[in-house]
Amino acid sequence: MIDTKKDFPIFKNNPNLIYLDNAATTQKPSSVLDAERDFYENHYSNVHRGVYQLSQEATELYENARESIAEFLNASPEEIIFTRNATESINLVANILPVSKNDKIVSTLMNHHSNFVPWQLLSQKTKAKIEYLSLSESAELDVEDFNKLKNATVFAFTHASNATGVITPAKQLIEQAKDAGALTVIDAAQSAPHLPIDVKKLDCDFLALSGHKMLGPTGIGVLYGKKELLQELPPFLTGGDMIREVTIQETTWNDLPYKYEAGTPNISGAIGLAEAVRYLQRIGFDELLAHERDLTSYAHKILPNYVDVYGPAPSKKLGILSFNVQGVHAHDVASILDSKNIAIRSGHHCTQPLLNALGLTSTCRASFYVYNNKREVQSFVDALELSHKTLVK
Repeated sequence: MIDTKKDFPIFKNNPNLIYLDNAATTQKPSSVLDAERDFYENHYSNVHRGVYQLSQEATELYENARESIAEFLNASPEEIIFTRNATESINLVANILPVSKNDKIVSTLMNHHSNFVPWQLLSQKTKAKIEYLSLSESAELDVEDFNKLKNATVFAFTHASNATGVITPAKQLIEQAKDAGALTVIDAAQSAPHLPIDVKKLDCDFLALSGHKMLGPTGIGVLYGKKELLQELPPFLTGGDMIREVTIQETTWNDLPYKYEAGTPNISGAIGLAEAVRYLQRIGFDELLAHERDLTSYAHKILPNYVDVYGPAPSKKLGILSFNVQGVHAHDVASILDSKNIAIRSGHHCTQPLLNALGLTSTCRASFYVYNNKREVQSFVDALELSHKTLVK
């Protein structure tokens, strides 16, 4: 059993906190906080623009962070674009792809809104056809629906559901999309904190992730894109550092990845994210996933029979428990748990099409991570029993 709670100052400062909202955002270890603090206290300057020593130090730290993320994803540093989050990364792609009315976009009912709405808007703007892969009764993608990938131009899907923890068969989906000639866009915001990702083996065209969901800072995300595509496609935002030359007649673009990084970037965020990745790598993703699934299996085992759980067995998902207590609204459950210093999420989790497909309007979600343990799972279940006892007459 992994024991890392001592590495996270928030638990020292809030010793009674049981934090089970990790699918929304994660707490930060001291090493990440120290990396950002060291940058601001000892190396702060803008990057790429100064010939003086401090700027050179800041640039080296920033580009070293990019190399760390590239190694983490098995990509080239030229293919790693720093953004604010996975949402911005996906919107970037949706705004630069040359989609027309003769094209077909395929999404899924499992997608987070950030990987659903941009494609819906693109379809409305271009008049391109859009179709959605549906769900099985266990909230997994319906294999029988994969034939919708035929003749697709773009296929945007989630690697792992933030609402149910379901892990999609990414490699199979990409292969089928490639056979159809479609570009693939993966939302890895939920998977990157828990699973090893190799973009070369996946052979995806684009992949997005968020730093704050994997022990990193807020305001920093990553877009991976294949070099040959990024070279051909137009920029998204324009301004400083993404240009090579500007005249009154025309502007030419900088080399990759700077073509897609207009303006002053989140330098400290990139540095903090790289340290978060190193922290997770020291633990090991196999151990991390095994730890989460052990906690999830334990929760499944001790849940009362008046708790309805959605999604597949723990072996088919991340450490996410999506559920409702019979007779109690999800928000009321979350409020009762909050009174016991237990933080969970309630609502639609930015996945309304998914919940609608399951005949639901809201669920409770407990999501486990590296600093959680079985004692906390037991306290969580005890609080669920209290909510049922208190609110069900």
